[in-house]
Amino acid sequence: MSEILVPSERFERWVLNFNGRHGTTGLAVADGALTGAAADGSTFTARLPFETPYVGLPEPAAFALEAGPPNRWGILLVRKGGFAVARLEGDTTVESKVGQRHVQGRTKAGGQSQQRFARRRDNQARQAFEAAADHAVRILGSRGVLVTGGDHTAVEEVLADQRLRDQRVVGPWLPVPDPKRGILEQGVRDACAIRIDVHNA
Repeated sequence: MSEILVPSERFERWVLNFNGRHGTTGLAVADGALTGAAADGSTFTARLPFETPYVGLPEPAAFALEAGPPNRWGILLVRKGGFAVARLEGDTTVESKVGQRHVQGRTKAGGQSQQRFARRRDNQARQAFEAAADHAVRILGSRGVLVTGGDHTAVEEVLADQRLRDQRVVGPWLPVPDPKRGILEQGVRDACAIRIDVHNA
């Protein structure tokens, strides 16, 4: 099994190509997804972004029309070395911030030195997460749909801020490296893509 991301505008062509590679493909709607079963036994399951269930006709064009992003949503990417946050209206970024903080790496020293380094590293990480939370509160505002990614623990630390409790976190989880501007822009595209699980016979 493999998962691929397909922009909504390319989904109809993707289904046509799947049909061409694997033979006549029957489409159905099941469990909020569009499924396909080809003549050679290969199958796919396509899901809309933002955990949106699909309840329409088993047609690629109709499915792709439902794949648009919410009117208001956000993205938050956090790792120990930095963060990226953006607020969007549809597919337009309204405001964003990318920040980096130095968090000391591990040391091979032992004893009290190791403990001192560990405390310093923890303090630096906490300050980085607090900075990320401050920017997230300012940019995201209240009550939004939020896609997250980066490092699970780091994201949880930021979202533990009570000012962000009204954010509704939805999939997909984005496993990104240290967030920079290009990573944020790619994360936005990935969040909006149709996710397809493919089983080749």
